[in-house]
Amino acid sequence: MSVEEAFTSRRVILIVAHPDDETIGAGGLLQQLNDALIVVVTDGAPRNLIDAREAGFERYEDYAQARWLELQNAMELAGVRPDQLRCLSVPDQEASLNLPELSRRIGEILRSERPGTVLTHPYEGGHPDHDATAFAVHAGCALLPVAPDIHEFTSYHAKDGAMEVGRFLPDGEPGECTQLSNEGRERKRKMIECFATQERTLRCFPLDVECFRPAPAYDFTQAPHAGELFYEKFPWGMTGEKWRELAAVALKKLSLTATL
Repeated sequence: MSVEEAFTSRRVILIVAHPDDETIGAGGLLQQLNDALIVVVTDGAPRNLIDAREAGFERYEDYAQARWLELQNAMELAGVRPDQLRCLSVPDQEASLNLPELSRRIGEILRSERPGTVLTHPYEGGHPDHDATAFAVHAGCALLPVAPDIHEFTSYHAKDGAMEVGRFLPDGEPGECTQLSNEGRERKRKMIECFATQERTLRCFPLDVECFRPAPAYDFTQAPHAGELFYEKFPWGMTGEKWRELAAVALKKLSLTATL
């Protein structure tokens, strides 16, 4: 089955780390999906208030509400209804801290909704919440007697000391890429503009192409690539070594093997 058929011939659930990840990775695809469910793991609001205050908010609750409204506005442009959106309300930057529970919650959603395909992040060391979401999707599927196929969209990762967007890590499959039409690019541009609090971050993501691939099997106890991970550049209290230790503990608690 081609990547396109995996999305258009089955019900799809997108499971993403933050409000806006679905637009970055699959904003052009969303119009083609039939009754997709979008599950957002975090509320998009770090509790340290640094991002909230930069966006003009003094409380993380207000920042989280603003980010959710931005998501709803963007999804309206893509024809996605509010009842197709679900938030697990994990604090931003903290999805890695309870991987067993997150995996079980996602497993229950998949068991209940029974999609044919789940679309999520690759494991690339770009953001700890991205990697935690990828872990939880793979682990949640492994807990099911019959699991959906897992596919991935591109996100971002470290390359030569900077951030690379719109591509998978070079040692993996490049995926199937689709050029968006002029109409599709304009719609995606307007969707991204809905995320006003993230304007500085999102300006570097491409509007003209989206790439997807079947997810490989990952060993989450191993680094996704050699060298410094992108998120290790930031004072978020998470390193690759600590993240992999959390993953190893979670695998043991879930009685799962290292490779998922």
